[in-house]
Amino acid sequence: MPKPTTPSRTARERLLEAAASLFYQHGITATGIDTITQTAGVAKQSLYNNFSSKEDLVCAYIEARHAEWLALYEARYNSAATPKDRVLAVFDAYADHAAAAYVYGFRGCGLLNAAAELSKLHPVREAVRQHKEAVEAIIREHVADHRRTAPDHARPLARQLAFLLEGAVVRAGLEGSNASVMEARDMASSLLDTP
Repeated sequence: MPKPTTPSRTARERLLEAAASLFYQHGITATGIDTITQTAGVAKQSLYNNFSSKEDLVCAYIEARHAEWLALYEARYNSAATPKDRVLAVFDAYADHAAAAYVYGFRGCGLLNAAAELSKLHPVREAVRQHKEAVEAIIREHVADHRRTAPDHARPLARQLAFLLEGAVVRAGLEGSNASVMEARDMASSLLDTP
């Protein structure tokens, strides 16, 4: 009896996978359409059948990175027993991301790397800002639950933790490991226990 075969990835999926790897390794500006299509193993027209432009592909990449992080967070959240653990799950999701296998090692947050390349008014920068605000809102919600207070009262500590996390991710990108994120997680744990 023949083994069931897994459906092959669509051209869109291959293009997104190739773009994600290349954008993260080399940057958005330095990565051309020809390199993406060659890496994906598809014809150039395939790119335009799936994305209206390189900018459209970049936007899809940002959305995919956001979804990737949410999946990492959800996995950590599902095993978090307390509101404090749920705050720390955000740090754990970033640590998991930093510990993932990358061709050239962990280079920091792919979203911030992308935003740094683009003009202030580029729509991708707005998408990155929204992602970072969503992460901070998650932290704020869990801090409010942990402190048994309203989310507005949790805002200062949540912002402090979000800044701590972002700094740790930048540092982890420079160091190529998740050690700084884990250190920041310990700091966050102490801050959450401080009245």
